[in-house]
Amino acid sequence: MTLLDNMEQGRAERITMETPEQFISIFGIREENIPIFKEELGVEIFAHGDEVQITGDQDKVALAKLTLEKLSEIVLRGETVDRTRIRYAIELAAEGKADRIGEIMRDVIAITYRGRQVKCKTLGQKQYVDAIKQNTCTFAVGPAGTGKTYLAIAMAVVALKNKEIEKIILTRPAVEAGEKLGFLPGDLAQKVDPYLRPLYDALHEMMGVDAYQRLVERGAVEVAPLAYMRGRTLNDAFIILDEAQNTTSEQMKMFLTRMGMGSKMVITGDVTQIDLPTGKRSGLVEALEVLKDVNDIGIVRLTHRDVVRHELVQAIVRAYEKHAQRSDRERKPRVFRP
Repeated sequence: MTLLDNMEQGRAERITMETPEQFISIFGIREENIPIFKEELGVEIFAHGDEVQITGDQDKVALAKLTLEKLSEIVLRGETVDRTRIRYAIELAAEGKADRIGEIMRDVIAITYRGRQVKCKTLGQKQYVDAIKQNTCTFAVGPAGTGKTYLAIAMAVVALKNKEIEKIILTRPAVEAGEKLGFLPGDLAQKVDPYLRPLYDALHEMMGVDAYQRLVERGAVEVAPLAYMRGRTLNDAFIILDEAQNTTSEQMKMFLTRMGMGSKMVITGDVTQIDLPTGKRSGLVEALEVLKDVNDIGIVRLTHRDVVRHELVQAIVRAYEKHAQRSDRERKPRVFRP
């Protein structure tokens, strides 16, 4: 069937790109992003100068056109669009949420010391940031690469700069993931340092190494293992517990009861990556059940759709989720009826 036949049957649409830069931003320098629309919607896209023609099933063509129009709006306001964001925009349009595509990367949360703007790249991330603003305590649960820790630290740095708090406290449980602390070289501080490294990296990116060192010396920033929190009351602080899936029930309760006046807490974790010994229940899993109906506590669940690393990471997370679902079904006992 020819393109003309498709157009006569209402199965072709056209959209005009205002500038060559707009075309390149969406489709790529070598048009490498065009196949995404065929993979996700089954439509064909043909580019002729500044005009883009979309052919295929009528409903899918309409979705593709709507997605491209929304992506064009994002590009025209100066944002960049990558392959992951294109797939995400298509998913939103397919769910009837095309009007929300424009919310992607709209609001600036923070600005790093190098001048880079930190923005929410998915609706899940926006929900997460809004929950932190609206609640005293927020739980964020989701896979690696969804920005749980980074966004929390960005919010903490902004709060410190705005003098809403007096200090930032970042902590993690030092749970072995295959190796034993006793076999690592150095004293206790050196042994636990590798567990805290991701927190250091995020802080350095947000405020720079020199500013970070000054704030540490002043006592305005503290990065420490979870065990160091016992017996303290943390007032006027932004407190982040990272990798919370590796806390025990006792550790989680101890941490949550450290909160003092004027403080805000964010607890992040991935319940699919628990490194606790067999038989030990995760304090994060328990807390999500116990605290789900408590006022002023927000719970946000991020998914593979909120992964903002390389698109392959998103595919890996999705594959593991599907595998876990299949395994759960296979483990369920079958009921044989006579």
